[in-house]
Amino acid sequence: MDQVFAPWRIEWVEREGDDEIDGCVFCAFADTDPSEDRNNRVVARSAHAFVLLNNYPYNPGHVMVIPESHTGDYRDLDDETLLDHARLKQRTFDALDAAMGPDAYNAGLNLGGSAAGGSIDDHLHTHVVPRWEGDTNFMPVVSDTKVIVEAVDDTYDRLHEAFADQEATTVTGTNHAVNLDFDIDTE
Repeated sequence: MDQVFAPWRIEWVEREGDDEIDGCVFCAFADTDPSEDRNNRVVARSAHAFVLLNNYPYNPGHVMVIPESHTGDYRDLDDETLLDHARLKQRTFDALDAAMGPDAYNAGLNLGGSAAGGSIDDHLHTHVVPRWEGDTNFMPVVSDTKVIVEAVDDTYDRLHEAFADQEATTVTGTNHAVNLDFDIDTE
């Protein structure tokens, strides 16, 4: 049996209030009180999308950029949402660069249900996974075990600060996501 000691995960196991989210979890996060953003791991928001830390990261800094529109089909996004989602992905790369200094990224969408590898197929989202030279070592290769070297709360703090340092942002409190304002003109 493979075991990895991860005491920081107890916070996720013992969380309160979201045990029985009705409907789409991403829609629930989009609609929650902004004072709950830190508890929900929503680190940044724009007019039509938000950035959520992955509770089961492949690497430290693994986030999802999620449009608020509930759809599993990328072609359903209107121009304003599409551009907002793309701009938020750009700003996410900037924040991750500033906060964590990765060597590269894996970024992409799982579209089309379980055949594409996604676990939530009815609300599209872009995974952004920071990568470092040598981040795949003997543990996942030989023993089929991945070790995450930073607690999700610590990653949240680093990314929150990096987003807050960007232009055209508003921070209303430490428990609130950083709000980003894009001048989006799709005309």
